[in-house]
Amino acid sequence: MSDFNHLLEIKPRKQLDMLTALTHLPSSNLSRCELTYLAAQPIDFDKALSQHRAYVDMLQGCGARVVVLDANRHLADSVFIEDTALVLDEIAVMTPMGVASRQAESAAVETALKQFRPLARIRPPARLEGGDVLRIGRNIYVGLSTRTDKAGLQALAAIARPHGYRVTGVKVTGCLHLKTGCSALDEHTVLINPAWVDAAPFEKLEQVIVPTREPFAANTLRIDGTIGMHAGFANTRQLVEARGYRVVTADISEFLKAEAGLTCMSLLFDGAWPQDDEAPLAQPDEKRSG
Repeated sequence: MSDFNHLLEIKPRKQLDMLTALTHLPSSNLSRCELTYLAAQPIDFDKALSQHRAYVDMLQGCGARVVVLDANRHLADSVFIEDTALVLDEIAVMTPMGVASRQAESAAVETALKQFRPLARIRPPARLEGGDVLRIGRNIYVGLSTRTDKAGLQALAAIARPHGYRVTGVKVTGCLHLKTGCSALDEHTVLINPAWVDAAPFEKLEQVIVPTREPFAANTLRIDGTIGMHAGFANTRQLVEARGYRVVTADISEFLKAEAGLTCMSLLFDGAWPQDDEAPLAQPDEKRSG
């Protein structure tokens, strides 16, 4: 299986409409990542690279066209690309991030996203990270956490509401982001850990409660109708599959040590690819390794 030491610059096909997953390679400094609720643990970088490759394979297996960036590999948290932006159908919103050490990640992601969407920006001192933003249909739920504040919520609402979105705040305690403790299985159902996330804003949705022995299992990734889960959450997988969902798994145990989940490592969105004459995007070269 190839690694990511070599990237291939390619030009995508003209105006191809499909699901796109924007990802970023793990940093060799991943062990220095920001932590809030977990104590630091050794992270096996080679294993993390292998797990990231399997994660990309999972996305591709579900029909996504994956773009792999590497511009921020010197930045410890750069693999957690979700936090840098929110991609809506109409616009991409660059977030100000919740800690200063992560603000340098945004420029490279913005360069990639501007080929797909018009851009808007939320600027400091407002704080908002993409891991705190859960979109379900035309509803956007924003976690009020240690990384996202009311000013960030209000700034996002000012951008999103003219496009027809409703923005609702959700109190988050005990975990890093809203999506650490809550994710959507479909437009009508959430998987949730109510010990970490206030369930009241989701009262009109069906709520599936994660087993208490798997508190981090509420973070799942919906990929075009398929639910992606960490391979280690067998009880939650059984619970979700019993409700009729198709589940695929990837082992992200090294990234769990960094207080992350499946959603953290990609920005998923639908839409046309850039014109052939625009700047190419970097993708993994499947023909080379080592």
